[in-house]
Amino acid sequence: MNAQATNEDVRPFAWFRTLGGRGRRAFFGAFGGYGLDSYDYQVLPLGVGAIIAYFGISKGQAGLLTTVTLVVSALGGVLAGILADRIGRVRTLQVTVATYTVFTVLCGFAPNFETLLGFRALQGLGFGGEWAAGAILVAEYALPRYRGRTVAFVQSAWAVGWGLAVIVYTVVFSLVPPDMAWRLLFWTGVIPALLVLWIRRFVQDADSTTERRTQTRQRGSFKAIFTGELGRTTFFAALLATGVQGGYYTLSTWLPTYLKESRGLSVVGTGGYLAFLITGAFVGYVCGGYLTDILGRKKTFLLFSVLSAALIIAYLQIPHGANGLVLVLGFPLGFSMSAIFSGFGAYLAELYPTALRGTGQGFTYNFGRAVGAVFPTVVGYLGVGGALGLGALGYVIAALALLGLPETNGRELL
Repeated sequence: MNAQATNEDVRPFAWFRTLGGRGRRAFFGAFGGYGLDSYDYQVLPLGVGAIIAYFGISKGQAGLLTTVTLVVSALGGVLAGILADRIGRVRTLQVTVATYTVFTVLCGFAPNFETLLGFRALQGLGFGGEWAAGAILVAEYALPRYRGRTVAFVQSAWAVGWGLAVIVYTVVFSLVPPDMAWRLLFWTGVIPALLVLWIRRFVQDADSTTERRTQTRQRGSFKAIFTGELGRTTFFAALLATGVQGGYYTLSTWLPTYLKESRGLSVVGTGGYLAFLITGAFVGYVCGGYLTDILGRKKTFLLFSVLSAALIIAYLQIPHGANGLVLVLGFPLGFSMSAIFSGFGAYLAELYPTALRGTGQGFTYNFGRAVGAVFPTVVGYLGVGGALGLGALGYVIAALALLGLPETNGRELL
C-alpha cells in the first residue's frame, strides 16, 4: 500500500490518487482486462440470432453455448485463484487474458456447432479467471475506506466492454451479411492480446501482500477455504454469487433476442435500446461502489437485490406497442443489476486472508457463475419472453445468502 496515502484525503477521486503510481498502473491493467473480458463474452449473445440461423440449432442449444462458458469458467476461476495465491496476481492476469483472447478468436473459425461449443467452453477458462486476479490486485493496493469504490470502478469496465461490443455489433451486422458477421464479431476479440504485453511490462503485485502471501505454506490451499469458519463463509459467499449472477446472465444472454423477436426491433433499434441499458449499467457500477463504502457491503447487496428483481418483473409486464417505456425502464434496470456487482471485489477480498484470497475469491465468484449459468439454458427451453422472470428468483437467493455473512466495511486486509 502507498505509504504516502492518508485517510484524510476527501477530494474527488481521492481513491485513485491514493493508489500511488504502481497502484494506478495495476488499476488500468485490471480495468482493461475486465473490459475486454466483457467484450469477448458479449459477442456471443449479440451474435446468437445469426448463429442459430447459420447452424440450424434450437434456442435451447444456443443457451447451452452460454451455459458451458459459465460452467467451465468456474473451473477457470478456481484454477486462476489458486495460481494468483501461488505465482502472483499479475502473472495470473496475463495468463487469463491470453486464454480468453485465443479461444474467442478461434470461435470465429468454428465449422460446426460442436466445435463452437468446445471453443466457447475453453474461452470460459480465461473468462472465469481474469476477474479474480484483477480485482484482488487492485483491492490490495486500495485503502480500506476507498476499497469498495476503487474495485467498483474496475467492475464498471464490464459496461464499457459491453458497450464497445454493441457498437461493433451494430456496425458489423449493418454492413456484413449475418452468415459472416457473427464470425467477424468473434475475430475482433483479438484486441486483448495487446493488453497482455502492456501488463507484462508495467504492472506489479503490491509489495506488502506479496510478502504475506509468500511467507505461509497454506497459500493457495483449496482445502483451507472449506475448513472451520472459512467453510461457512465460502458456502454463503458462493450462494450470494450464484443468485446475483443467475439473474444477470439470464438477462444479458437473452435480452438482445427478446428485443428483436418479442419487441420487433431492428439491429440498429436493438443497439439503441441496449445503449440505454448499458449506460445505466455503467452508472450503476460507479454509484454502487460509493454506496458500498457508505452504507456497507451487506445493505448495498440487499438494496439492489430487491430493486433488480422488481425491475425485471416490471420490464416484462410492459404491453406491446409501449416500446418507449421499454427504453426508459432500461436505464434503472441496467443500473440496479450492475450496482449489485460493485461490492463483490472488495467484499470477497475482505472475507479471506491474503494467502487464501485468490483461492476463496476465485472459487466463490465463479461457482456462482457456473450454477447461475443454468438459468440461461432453462430460459432458452421455456421461451425467451416471460421466462426471463426466472432471473428475478436469483436475486431472492442472493438476499437470503446475506443472512450467513458478516459485514466487512472498513476491514484491513490480513
